[in-house]
Amino acid sequence: IQQTVIDSLKTSILDLLQEPPDLKAAISKKKTGPYTIIAFGINGAGKTTSLAKLAEHLKKQNISCVLAAADTFRAASIEQLETHAKKLKVPIIKHQYGSDPAAVVFEAKEYAKKNQIQVVLADTAGRMYTKANLMKEMEKIIRVGSPDLKLFVGESITGNDATEQARMFKEAIDIDGVILTKADVDDKAGTILSVSHITHAPIYFLGTGQTYSDLTPFKKKDVLKHLGLD
Repeated sequence: IQQTVIDSLKTSILDLLQEPPDLKAAISKKKTGPYTIIAFGINGAGKTTSLAKLAEHLKKQNISCVLAAADTFRAASIEQLETHAKKLKVPIIKHQYGSDPAAVVFEAKEYAKKNQIQVVLADTAGRMYTKANLMKEMEKIIRVGSPDLKLFVGESITGNDATEQARMFKEAIDIDGVILTKADVDDKAGTILSVSHITHAPIYFLGTGQTYSDLTPFKKKDVLKHLGLD
């Protein structure tokens, strides 16, 4: 009986989780204009760092990218992304604080077209669902930027909070995928399961440390390993 229960549990978990689409293949299939990825989430979840890690991940696969500093709201956010761009030797498009973030994404796409850059990675202001103006701004960024991939970035260790945030962003902008940061701390994979259940969106990457290479492509089977069910 015990084995039957374990097998049933494994099947339920694997059914709940989605294997993310092959990002490299999706990027190479895009024929007109750059593949555009926009990251959303609340303040402090690790959006900016996750995008820098994603830029490094793409670079390792010989995929060129440009960063778009579309968080024109939070103090020092542009400088933070600029620091990453310098370290990674990746171009960055930025405007002044208080300027229209949708215009930054638009310009980054134009820059990518002109310079034959394959991917635009856009950072956006962290927003709480209580801030109606920020939610409206998000809709405009999507309308103008027409992203190929809308990624929600949340923290694994916040558990229920991350799940609630993911649900809101799913309702507001129908996110296509998820990056969970600090996943090395969430060793029981609770947030992975909850967020997958709420959003029905695949988890693309797990942030697993401080360095640029600490971005792990998500695999369903790894969750079973974490839970000792493999």
